Amino acid sequence: MGHYPELTMMIDGEAVTAGHRDTFPVINPATGEEIGRLPLADKADLDRALDTAKRGFARWKNSTPQERAAVLEGAANLMLERREDLARIATMEQGKTLAETRIEVMMNVGLFRFYAGETMRIYGRSLVRPAGMRSTVTHEPVGPVAAFAPWNFPLGNPGRKLGAPIAAGCSVILKAAEETPASALGILQCLYDAGLPKEVAQAVFGVPADVSSHLLASPIIRKLSFTGSTAVGKHLAKLAAEDMKRTTMELGGHGPVLVFDDADLDVTLDTVVGHRFRNAGQVCVAPTRFIVQQGIYDKFLAGFIDRAKALRVGNGLEDGIQMGPMANARRPEAMEQFVADARAKGAKLHTGGERIGNQGFFFAPSVLSEIPLDANVMNEEPFGPLALINPYSSEEDMIAEANRLPYGLAGYVWTTNAKRQKTIQREVEVGMLGINTTMIGGSDTPFGGIKWSGHGHEDGPEGLAACLITKTVHEG
Repeated sequence: MGHYPELTMMIDGEAVTAGHRDTFPVINPATGEEIGRLPLADKADLDRALDTAKRGFARWKNSTPQERAAVLEGAANLMLERREDLARIATMEQGKTLAETRIEVMMNVGLFRFYAGETMRIYGRSLVRPAGMRSTVTHEPVGPVAAFAPWNFPLGNPGRKLGAPIAAGCSVILKAAEETPASALGILQCLYDAGLPKEVAQAVFGVPADVSSHLLASPIIRKLSFTGSTAVGKHLAKLAAEDMKRTTMELGGHGPVLVFDDADLDVTLDTVVGHRFRNAGQVCVAPTRFIVQQGIYDKFLAGFIDRAKALRVGNGLEDGIQMGPMANARRPEAMEQFVADARAKGAKLHTGGERIGNQGFFFAPSVLSEIPLDANVMNEEPFGPLALINPYSSEEDMIAEANRLPYGLAGYVWTTNAKRQKTIQREVEVGMLGINTTMIGGSDTPFGGIKWSGHGHEDGPEGLAACLITKTVHEG
């Protein structure tokens, strides 16, 4: 199985162990066995973290771009060296395959290297003024950041939360998911070992509502960065609004996939099936609602079912496995409820729809079709290995279905018609759109949604800009 590290928090450079604190059991989702105990912060811990973040910001805001770049480049190099250890730990505590966790490490490597370069490009500008006057626009770090990362990308999400604030000159308190703490701590350790001052970045864990309310009530925190569900995001946005804190909110999705009659059927299926079931469907940008034009519908459905049935499901540490377990015991229960509700309302279940085995949190890749729009799964983000496939006759009806929900994170379209591609690009209401591809992310591209899927961006120059404030200075 490999070694799973001792779990701590990191506050003011100290590895904080359990001691008198409450603890949280970390479970291997492939076996259901406890593999670690995580100490949870009390109020004194959070106050100490806040005080440290204040001191860390006072130091790091005056760091040079070269200092910040060196830390980020150094951390990227260390992640490369530690790739296999980081990937194995992430698979042990989250469940996804080693192939996927290795990709997460490389996502962080690319992002940290990109931000290392961006530290040199925090440009201002000088405005044209009459002789004897000057007006300049500058960009400065926003201040200490409270960053909340979920469990579905145990390496990638913490990397996003740490990279941009550090590049901008901010300090950051990271609260990663209690289910996947060692992954986040591994990324943070790479930054420390690359020379990041210990007070600049910290990691705390605890009861999410308690930690968020305590941190966001403090005037020390000047920005909230949150990735998670829409319901929790709305609540945290309200807390942040009390003190007018800057917010970046990457919330839920329900990705529409418009497949037209002229699409290359095999290429489409070979691409979307794998992406629907990667990470057992626990991906906010996953292609979820397949909105298929009538002429290709029967062949698309049959091809999707065949490919879903052929997927190898098992322990993500084993060779050849294509889909691991779900991340915790809550997710298979949610899948069973979605499937039962959809079938009760008339949907057809073609494969899956049930748990696999009696160990761990496995749920079979599942395909539903002809799902009524009032089924819960057609309105709530499933966040699991459920593919929803419905037929539509016209382009107008397909666009209307894509825009029906209040979510607007990612969408996809498969068509070879250039005019239709332009129409979809203009009409479908999402923050990110893939046309004949599911590759919609990159270190240099902004990642974020609209409507109930949040606001602001991570990655790209926009991710760095989200951690900066703009100041205009006029001199007479």
